[in-house]
Amino acid sequence: MTEERNGDGWWVITFIVGVLALILGVVGIAFAANNRSNTGSAAPVSGGTTDFNVTLADISITPTSVDVPVGKVVTVHLTNKGALQHDFKVDGTTGVSLIDPGAKTDIQIGPFTSDTSAWCTVVGHREAGMQLAIHVLGGSSAAAGNGGGAGTVTAAPADHSAKIDGTKTPAHDWTARDPKLDPPASGSVHEVAMNAIEKKIEVAPGVTQLMWTFNGTVPGPVLHGNVGDTFRITLTNKGTMGHSIDFHASKVAWSDEMRTIKPGESLVYEFKAGYAGVYMYHCGTAPALHHIGNGMYGAIIIDPPGLATVDQEFVIMQSELYLGPEGQPGDLTKMIASKWDAVVFNGYWSQYKFAPIHVEKDKRYRMWVMDDGPNENSAFHIVGTVFDTVFKEGAYLLQPDATHGGSQVLDLQPAQGGFVEFTFSEDGLYPFVTHKFANPGKGALGFFAVGNVDTSALTGH
Repeated sequence: MTEERNGDGWWVITFIVGVLALILGVVGIAFAANNRSNTGSAAPVSGGTTDFNVTLADISITPTSVDVPVGKVVTVHLTNKGALQHDFKVDGTTGVSLIDPGAKTDIQIGPFTSDTSAWCTVVGHREAGMQLAIHVLGGSSAAAGNGGGAGTVTAAPADHSAKIDGTKTPAHDWTARDPKLDPPASGSVHEVAMNAIEKKIEVAPGVTQLMWTFNGTVPGPVLHGNVGDTFRITLTNKGTMGHSIDFHASKVAWSDEMRTIKPGESLVYEFKAGYAGVYMYHCGTAPALHHIGNGMYGAIIIDPPGLATVDQEFVIMQSELYLGPEGQPGDLTKMIASKWDAVVFNGYWSQYKFAPIHVEKDKRYRMWVMDDGPNENSAFHIVGTVFDTVFKEGAYLLQPDATHGGSQVLDLQPAQGGFVEFTFSEDGLYPFVTHKFANPGKGALGFFAVGNVDTSALTGH
């Protein structure tokens, strides 16, 4: 009797455990579905039109994916919570045009029969992450632009980037950017007009890109002053997209002077230079990487008090090129991956090889160096001389004294700067490079031509 009751008890317990497992399984499925709908994927409304909310920001779309029923029209409630204008288009073609910051709008999309996606078509925004995957329940799983399904071998996308030919030289009418630094502007208040301009510019022999610029040049103009000077910059956006400006030499609120302005708008950016050094300035509009990588950078030099006199000063700004198709903006995908096509001085591939900097022996020179990046570091070196003075990030690391110390490299990370001082003892050619030797062959190469020296082997004529 006892054994039979024990057996019955175990049977009852097993039955109850099974029922509980079934209940928990159903609850778990329901919970997972509900959790999925609240963490990046919106579940479809059964029957009728599917409605879901989409938030645009700088630089994101939330949610990142949605599920919609096959063959149904879908209503999207769009809200732009960013500081920039954004649009939203299925396959980059069908949807709504630019939405102002803070604005809301409703659109209908579909019906859909296969997976697809929608994104912001403002240049660089999709690459920075502004894309929404649309999964069609009951439709084909092959998403437009996302390759085939499981087991499908998808060919790599064709590379349409412009290519630099290292055997080419610039045209006879090409002129290099003058690397000489002008003396500080007179007076203690400097009024400067800066225009954001989108312009096709040659960046290597026979290669042009649609660069985003300050005042039509890459890099932008060099500003030069003294500690205590006031700079009053009037930025006017003459481009087709939002732009801004950020001076690393300033102490101002990011939300005020550094705010993004629309095409046709202007702002006044005023600051007092309280610290010496060479500082980067750049566009900070999201994605800032794209705006800097596509040319919107420059340098402002604030002389240290008591700066020694030299015979001539120069400015070199190192940066990278991430080439898009010929005549088009640089490739943000490459920028994100730090896959540059070239590392250049003052915006042009091997610029001072084609146009060597002419100087004289036994004279004293100062070279200001700014690493504008946006990604790569610099090890600035002149072959054939030694630096007896090094100033980096606001402080002297080396000055002439009884120790006779010398320096061979000014090492800089992106957005760092400084200067070196040196002389040349003999006439001849002196290369200058970043001593990260993967990069001189990619364009980070120039020459000083000291004295009366033949440069035809460098210039090609």
